[in-house]
Amino acid sequence: MRILIAAAGSRGDIAPYTGLGAELRRAGYEVAVATTDAFAPLVREAQLEFRGLPSRPPTQGGGAPNKRQLMRAAAAFVTELGRGFADAVAQGTDLLLLSTTTAPLGWHLAEATGVPAVGAYLQPTAPTGDFPPVVTGTRSLGRPGNRTAGRVALRMADRVYTEAVTELRRDLRLPSLAPHETRRRQERANWPVLHGFSTALVPRPSDWRPGLDVVGTWWPFVAAGSRLPAEVEDFLAAGPRPVFVGFGSMAAGHGERLSEIAVRALRRAGLRGILQTGSAGLAADGDDVLTIGDTPHEQLFPRVAAVVHHAGAGTTAAGLRAGVPAVPVPVTADQPFWAGRLAASGAATAPIPFRALTADRLADALERVVRQQGHTRAASVAAQHMATEDGAGAAVKAVERLTG
Repeated sequence: MRILIAAAGSRGDIAPYTGLGAELRRAGYEVAVATTDAFAPLVREAQLEFRGLPSRPPTQGGGAPNKRQLMRAAAAFVTELGRGFADAVAQGTDLLLLSTTTAPLGWHLAEATGVPAVGAYLQPTAPTGDFPPVVTGTRSLGRPGNRTAGRVALRMADRVYTEAVTELRRDLRLPSLAPHETRRRQERANWPVLHGFSTALVPRPSDWRPGLDVVGTWWPFVAAGSRLPAEVEDFLAAGPRPVFVGFGSMAAGHGERLSEIAVRALRRAGLRGILQTGSAGLAADGDDVLTIGDTPHEQLFPRVAAVVHHAGAGTTAAGLRAGVPAVPVPVTADQPFWAGRLAASGAATAPIPFRALTADRLADALERVVRQQGHTRAASVAAQHMATEDGAGAAVKAVERLTG
């Protein structure tokens, strides 16, 4: 069976599917990943077929564009994405696995081609009374209010896809159908969605419809036998455990400010640090600080005292898996949600909003998270919980049930 995983976004939106795809390949499936060209090396390193999608993810800076600007940018992104989606499917596909971003497009390709589709989401998007929508922040509106806000958030997403869906259905020679009508049809059919995150952070809501399952985190592929670079090993061996600081694909253009804040905070707290360059361009020199490029979190995080990060879903999960406490500094999108869940678990300090980050605030948070043991104990409990989960293995079993 030929499985096509379709995903789009930043690195954190793609990397988990390399681990999922590798597990599906080990189970005997032929697996391709359709995503944008920037992530072809990630896909091929996992020995998966790469199929290109014709779009680049919007640049994520640290500023705060208004909602209208965000909606316009997102609509342009998915419209361009849809233009090459059909070509990727046409290269040979027996089953579609669709991410949160690609599902509203993939449904129409499934309808046109007869290829079955399954959701493979990294975020909980279905309305629930348990928490507000991931894109609206962390303040609960009460159970009825949370459910209402969840439905409003879905309608906003429908608007983003309107132009893309109209164009795609026309090209596929399908009758006109609005995005919200398609989504409701999928919901009524209990369309299956596998969620690749841990119940240590988000237990499955009891008010979700049938077909929505939380299976555990999908970890990015890491080649067998790979090791940390020698300079990282030397730095780790030269003193006490350092603090990791990184913002992933976020905060482009803010590297100088963030680097200065990080170094001042680390030195005030009396801690060593490892800064990961990322899209922000973090960089610093000194005996007590090391700057690194892309390095698997799976290998590095168990060796650090704490992690300071943007609270992307993947980085959040990697820190918990390592049993390491965190200082979350969310920037945008679903990051405030994950930062709030992390803090609620006890494994992190209260989130520091990106625009409110200062060296003093960060130093205070670091002193608490490193010197006090409560956050470390909570992170260890979460790590033990996550060790009982096999997200990729559970997804393989689900695919076997759904296609058997």
